[in-house]
This record gives sequence, structure tokens and C-alpha cells, in this order.
Amino acid sequence: MLAKIYITLKKDVLDPQGSVIANSLKSLGFNNIEDVRQGKYIEIKLDSENEDTANKQLNEMCEKLLANLVIEDYKVEID
Repeated sequence: MLAKIYITLKKDVLDPQGSVIANSLKSLGFNNIEDVRQGKYIEIKLDSENEDTANKQLNEMCEKLLANLVIEDYKVEID
């Protein structure tokens, strides 16, 4: 089972790295850029047959280590 975890800054948290990326893209001629939000992508391979158990474990991993819940949101997808 392959889990994909997307971690992004919460909407109300400033993203200076995203701003730098947006400005750089604009300087390269991509003038239709409105906003860029930068985040993290993590893949985890699990040896689990039960998707509910895997989902519970993945959420626990995010809450305990992978995401800073004060400033970040996360989304888990299981393939």
C-alpha cells in the first residue's frame, strides 16, 4: 500500500518561499501567476491490508512528526 502525504502551510500563514517562487516565475515571463504556496510531499509504503488501520496510522504519523499542526495542514491519499 502506497500512501501519499501532502503538507501545506495553512491559508492564513505567510509563505515567504512561495512569494520568492512567484516573483521568480514572473521575472521569467510567467505574468499570469497570482499566488504560489510551497509545501512538502511524502510517500510512505506500508505493509497493511486494512485501509482504515493504515489511514489511522498515517494520520498519527502526521500529527506526531510529519506536520506542524500549528501552521500546517495535511492530506493523506492511499493507493
